[in-house]
Amino acid sequence: MAFDRFVAICHPLNYTVIMNPQLCVLLVLMSWIIMFCFSLIHVVLLKQLTFSIVTEIPHFFCEVAQLYKVSSSDTLISIIVMYVSTALVVVFPVTGILYSYSQIVSTLMRMSSVNKYKAFSTCGSHLCVVSLFYGTALGVYLSSAVTCSPQGSTIASVMYTVVTTC
Repeated sequence: MAFDRFVAICHPLNYTVIMNPQLCVLLVLMSWIIMFCFSLIHVVLLKQLTFSIVTEIPHFFCEVAQLYKVSSSDTLISIIVMYVSTALVVVFPVTGILYSYSQIVSTLMRMSSVNKYKAFSTCGSHLCVVSLFYGTALGVYLSSAVTCSPQGSTIASVMYTVVTTC
């Protein structure tokens, strides 16, 4: 989405050439493959853990961080992999988003005020959703080592799974 806004605002005359259907499919496919690989790593690590039969997760869905908490085996390697993968999944997209929006802001500063308002309004809503998603997701996954209330973690999970998709 940030790349789409970047091309639409910074290169409006070349938008249809740059954002062709092949590039859109490639971007979606690339994100699916990357997330599939990260998910596969977590599934393989979770398969090696043991759980008691009467394990109850105080959550509305099974997050990886919650599963590591209720495991009865050693989860040090799994938790380290979770932190590293969370950092990678967040650092690269956020860096790209920040770069594209810095280019957008520098382009908007050279535009007339009428066009600035329209561009800032579309970019502002995207930045709000991105901030809400990444902020709450980071809060859930990186605060899993710190003991916090299950209710706070559940609320943060609802924020990044339900609210950002609406």
